[in-house]
Amino acid sequence: MKILVINGPNLNMLGIREPAIYGAETYETLCRLISSFAVEHGIEAEVFQSNHEGDLVDRIQQAYGTADGIVINPAAYTHTSVALLDAVKAVGIPTVEVHISDVSKREDFRQISYIRRACIATISGHGLKGYTEAMELLMKEAGL
Repeated sequence: MKILVINGPNLNMLGIREPAIYGAETYETLCRLISSFAVEHGIEAEVFQSNHEGDLVDRIQQAYGTADGIVINPAAYTHTSVALLDAVKAVGIPTVEVHISDVSKREDFRQISYIRRACIATISGHGLKGYTEAMELLMKEAGL
């Protein structure tokens, strides 16, 4: 099984950006966590991050025919991007939306998630562990 983990804008700044909300762990820590989980469970995981919406759309499209599942934290694009929604719908790959913070307890504008309509689940507020929970969900979805 191959899982593509996509991170949107500013997630490369984990550990620096608003640690009271996102924690003190770095983006490198997140990448190591994902890699370790993949090795432990005998799956392949690729991590991709961009601050540019079009790059995220391109990477989702490139996953067509090569990835069995997508874990995506669209970050701020969660609340604004119909393009990401359409890309996930177009490729038809089981996708789990992840948010490090509990967006349901944040600003009103963060209550809108366009991409959620194309996802099989959303994990929010579980910190970095939400990523491995999402990977577990995708493994179960695939019968592993």
